[in-house]
Amino acid sequence: MSTSPPTQARSASIFLGAALAFMTTMMGTTLPTPLYPIYRDAMGFSQLMVTVIFAVYAAGVIAALLVTGRWSDQLGRRPLLFAGLALSAISDVVFWNAEGIGMLLAGRVLSGLSAGIFTGTATVAVMELAPPAWGRASTLIATAANMGGLGLGPIVAGVLATLFPMPLVVPFAVHFVLVLVAVICIWRAPETVKRPDKIRLRIQAPRIPAEVRSVFLPASIAAFAGFMVCGFFTASAPSMLGGELGYTNHALIGFVVGLLFIASTVGQILQDRLPQAKRLPIGCAVLLVGVLIVAWGIVAEALLGFVLGAIVSGIGQGIGFRAGLGAVSSASESNHRAAVVSTFFVVAYVAISLPVVGIGLLGSIAGQQTAALSFALIVALLSCIALGLLLKGRRL
Repeated sequence: MSTSPPTQARSASIFLGAALAFMTTMMGTTLPTPLYPIYRDAMGFSQLMVTVIFAVYAAGVIAALLVTGRWSDQLGRRPLLFAGLALSAISDVVFWNAEGIGMLLAGRVLSGLSAGIFTGTATVAVMELAPPAWGRASTLIATAANMGGLGLGPIVAGVLATLFPMPLVVPFAVHFVLVLVAVICIWRAPETVKRPDKIRLRIQAPRIPAEVRSVFLPASIAAFAGFMVCGFFTASAPSMLGGELGYTNHALIGFVVGLLFIASTVGQILQDRLPQAKRLPIGCAVLLVGVLIVAWGIVAEALLGFVLGAIVSGIGQGIGFRAGLGAVSSASESNHRAAVVSTFFVVAYVAISLPVVGIGLLGSIAGQQTAALSFALIVALLSCIALGLLLKGRRL
């Protein structure tokens, strides 16, 4: 069962250190994004293989969420966080030594496992380590560390690949050093869980307690739509920008992709200014507008559409993501919270992986533009479904 650490131990530095470790781990998962064109030229694989590489990462995330989703409630938060950091560091070493597709796949699996462990465990741990005075800001910082890290990954990698030699080594070496700093941060943090007398490590079947289901359904649909956009920008946008629009600068590609996640963080901050009951519907509506702008950018082959679409979609995704996560977490009992949060993220990472593979397959048959427009239509429909459920629930 979860217990709060002593108040004196819940200092701002420990809390922010845990958030930094969370951000660092998630940053490592998107580092390869602007580097995929370099890998393609060096190793000679297709865009479809890029989506497969990305899907393997998401499979690692989902596997870790399902296997370890309940473990931190039994073993404690810190052991799981150390395991996630170790996997992240190993993935860096694999990437900077990668000489073929097999090592890229291995690196992505390791990165996915690290993200899966961190996503559920660190989200809860950061909130539990928050000093009492920080209040609801702890949820914001936890989700901002997640999405902010995802956004920094492609930006940092793109800039480093542009400015320095050995573009397939330097980004991962820099991240490896950051992981070592993150280890120190977690080492300083107190444990927030009291281990039960008898530890039971079970594989988590995606199951939502009855008292959470009415909240979970619209929140998970909104998260699915939002993370579909994240998956598209991370796996397919570099190819769209380079192949369809002719922009091959790695820093620019990293900036456009990272902009979505940075905008998501901004959306999470803006959420506090919105009425609580309207946050998730507003998030869905803004996401809908954003994906329509992306669709215009695809049809017009306009960089402006990708930039504006990333900003608007990211803001909508951020509002909906934080609102949904906060609602699901609040509706869950403390001894089931990590498991429920992990299930919420399973839905999100299924959205990142399976649709992206579908886009890659469709793109190889009908062309990238047709596949990208199909993606936009699906996200728009899901946003409308989530909006309908939320508005219907308010009328009941």
